[in-house]
Amino acid sequence: MCIDRDLSKVRPMYPSASVVIFDDRRKLLSVHRARLIVLILILLAFGAGIVSAESILLNPGEGKHLADLRQLTFGGSNAEAYFSWDGRKLIFQSTRGGYGCDQIFIMNTDGSDVRLVSTGLGRTTCSFFLPGNQQMIYASTHMRDAACPHRPDRSHGYVWALYDYDIYIANADGTGLTRLTHHPGYDAEGALSPDGKKIVFTSLRAGDLDIYTMDIKGRNLRRLTFEKGFDGGAFFSWDGTKIIYRAYHPDTPQEMADYERLLSKSLLRPTRAEIFVMDANGANTRRLTHNGAANWAPAFHPNGRQIIFSSNLHDPGTRSFDLYLINIDGTGLERISFGGFNSFPFFSPDGKKLVFSSDRLAKGPREFNVFIADWISEMRKVDPSFVR
Repeated sequence: MCIDRDLSKVRPMYPSASVVIFDDRRKLLSVHRARLIVLILILLAFGAGIVSAESILLNPGEGKHLADLRQLTFGGSNAEAYFSWDGRKLIFQSTRGGYGCDQIFIMNTDGSDVRLVSTGLGRTTCSFFLPGNQQMIYASTHMRDAACPHRPDRSHGYVWALYDYDIYIANADGTGLTRLTHHPGYDAEGALSPDGKKIVFTSLRAGDLDIYTMDIKGRNLRRLTFEKGFDGGAFFSWDGTKIIYRAYHPDTPQEMADYERLLSKSLLRPTRAEIFVMDANGANTRRLTHNGAANWAPAFHPNGRQIIFSSNLHDPGTRSFDLYLINIDGTGLERISFGGFNSFPFFSPDGKKLVFSSDRLAKGPREFNVFIADWISEMRKVDPSFVR
């Protein structure tokens, strides 16, 4: 078939060829017209107030528990956003502003008044307000090296680096920075008890990744977990009586050998973890999930009966993570978000808002933004023996 640049001048070798070509062309034009009509209808709906940008951010199936979803950050990697105790501000880590690795920022819950509160040096993570909202904690590598640490060696597969973090306390504007931990190796993942007296955190100081508590001066250290494997990502319940966390304890000699080999290189393979709950003193440990997936970032709802977390249990072995809700007795598992990467969920103190990080509407492969939504609660019956 000889084809000119103008499709209207096609000279077919077979009589039916022109019918096929022009039929396809009509179909293509119909698709373009349909898309244009949909776009016009959406724009008209915006103008009339029928739909909002917030509702379009929601994926199908998310409306049961999420409403008025809003994007608070735009561009870069933004994660681990946690509410102030009055629910008015968020503290989070981000690469915004051209930083080569995460720094700590504070913003209002509408995304305004974003301020850098860490030093701008090294790599930071895991920030949290103290009750009263006048102070904060976070982990940083800047005392070891002002530069960003090297990325993990991926010749070992998908692994995370256990950087040489220490935990610091500072005023909420970044002044008065004081170092709380002084042990070489990983000290991070800190969070405050509701009374402001204890910090729960993860440390490698005893040769394994375990959960500890200390007071806000870095004293009165107490180890809470002892089983071989990594335990971390701990948060207190809102009444301070329990701690929720995720853990991976190798089941076979091969898994143990791989875990110890990577740990000797300050690396961790984060492909599996389960959700656990224990009393605030480390007693009465109970496992809530048994799905063999990567279950991460658990946090209590203020009602004390439910835990929200992130997992790839819908597609194990992949990096597709969604939010799930589970009762404190391990019943009532329910999927909350659908599609892409959604993690680091955290409730406001009144339980009416949920903040989380997501790659929805991301323009690049490493872009994650902070989103906030109204939480539509649905109370469930749980075994009263699990709730005080």
